[in-house]
Amino acid sequence: MPSRPGLPAADIARTVVFAAFIAVLGLFPGIYIGGSGVPIVVQNVGPLLAGGILGARRGTAAVVLFLALTAIGLPLLSGGRGGVGAFLGPSGGFLFGWIVSALVVGLLVARVERPRLVLLLPACLAGLLADYAVGVPWLAAYNGDLRAAAVQSLVFVPGDLAKVVIASLIVVVVRRGMTVNRAR
Repeated sequence: MPSRPGLPAADIARTVVFAAFIAVLGLFPGIYIGGSGVPIVVQNVGPLLAGGILGARRGTAAVVLFLALTAIGLPLLSGGRGGVGAFLGPSGGFLFGWIVSALVVGLLVARVERPRLVLLLPACLAGLLADYAVGVPWLAAYNGDLRAAAVQSLVFVPGDLAKVVIASLIVVVVRRGMTVNRAR
C-alpha cells in the first residue's frame, strides 16, 4: 500500500511500532491505591518516550493510534482493560492527557539541538504536567470534587517523577544514537 506524499513508510512504521510499544508497557499490571479508581501504571511513560523519541507529530500519532485501538475494544491498557468504558471512567482524563503529553514533550524536544539530560528532564516533566492538567480535572468531574481529585492524584507523583527521569535518560540515549546514525 503506497503511503501519502509527505508521510514516508518509515514514519508510518515508527508510529505503529511505538503504539505497539505502549501496548507492551500495559503488560505490567496496574496497582490501585486509595479510592480514586485510577491505577498506578508503567504505561504512562509511553507517551513521554513517544514524544521524546518520535517528535510531536509522530509521537502524538502513536498515542492516538494506541488509544483508538483501545477504544475499539482491544485490551491494551494495563490490566487488560479496553473499550470505550476505559475512557469514560475516572482514568479517562489521564488517557486523553497522554495525547497532550506526547505533543508537549515532542514540541519541547524539537527545540533541543543536542540531547542532554538537563534539557530533556524539563521537557518530560512538562509532558507529565500536561497529562495531570487533563487527568485531574476529569477525575474531579467524575467524583465531583476538585480538591479531592488533586489530593488523590498525589499518590502518583513519586512514581511519575521517577518515570520522568527514566524517560529522560532513555530519550537522551536514543536521540544520541539517532544523531550518530545520521552522521554516518
